[in-house]
Amino acid sequence: MVVHILTLIAAPERADLSDAALAEVARSWPLGRARWLAVGEAVEASLPSLPAADDRWQLWERWQERGIDLVVLPAPARRKRVLLADMDSTMIEQECIDELAVAAGVGDLVAGITARAMSGELDFAEALRARVALLVGLPLDVVVSVLKERITPSSGGAALVATMKAHGAHAALVSGGFTPFSAPVAQLLGFDEHRANTLVVQEARLTGEVAEPVLGAGAKAAALREITAGLGLSPAEAIAVGDGANDLPMLQLAGIGVALHAKPEVAAQCEVRINHGDLTSLLYLQGYAAQEFVRPSPQSFEVPS
Repeated sequence: MVVHILTLIAAPERADLSDAALAEVARSWPLGRARWLAVGEAVEASLPSLPAADDRWQLWERWQERGIDLVVLPAPARRKRVLLADMDSTMIEQECIDELAVAAGVGDLVAGITARAMSGELDFAEALRARVALLVGLPLDVVVSVLKERITPSSGGAALVATMKAHGAHAALVSGGFTPFSAPVAQLLGFDEHRANTLVVQEARLTGEVAEPVLGAGAKAAALREITAGLGLSPAEAIAVGDGANDLPMLQLAGIGVALHAKPEVAAQCEVRINHGDLTSLLYLQGYAAQEFVRPSPQSFEVPS
């Protein structure tokens, strides 16, 4: 029988986990040896037998109400050799197209389309084309200023990438957003490669078009297959993270697919849900302790002058 690992994760700013939390879980499930990954923030324990799915989700709901993420994963091969990450609202805190739309004076209209697309109500490619069409005529230098002034990396992202790479993993940023953002974000956070959509530009202004084919849900799953195959690996050896409906095929294909602060409609279709922890949660899920983390010094985006 495969041994499983229970992991409890608190938000870094709270760090209020205690031994009492494990003792409480142990009253519902038989727990084996426990190990603190970060005092107050993350702890794991073995599960000699896997509780029924209904029991797992009932306990998950109770801990969610208390601001704690609970995840159960098979113990074998938890440390993955590939990281595939979404960009917008995952590795960065913003949706880049929404920020461009604010600069273009159509912020509310585009944000509404984005929200519906990310929850799965709209076809991603069609929604992207419709939003980009509203940016027609926007000067290219506005894209640069938006990156410099409005885009911020998400908490724990640099440590996630640096730590996995220090242990031999390959990191890829796979975004339904745009290359003027994915390139500097990938460079800042240390990704080995990035893939994203291309905005069509003429005379230093956006034409309102996106180059075809649009990189959407199918392309993200295809990227996972292609990248792992190129490394002589399988998708099972990857951990993927995202928040939107276009991330679902990638999350469901990866060995560990993490719905991070995801839309409810997306999270409901994923086994691994992180709603309170930051991106370092992906390290805890793989069994990394905080003292193993590589934490790069903060840097700024490098963009054309």
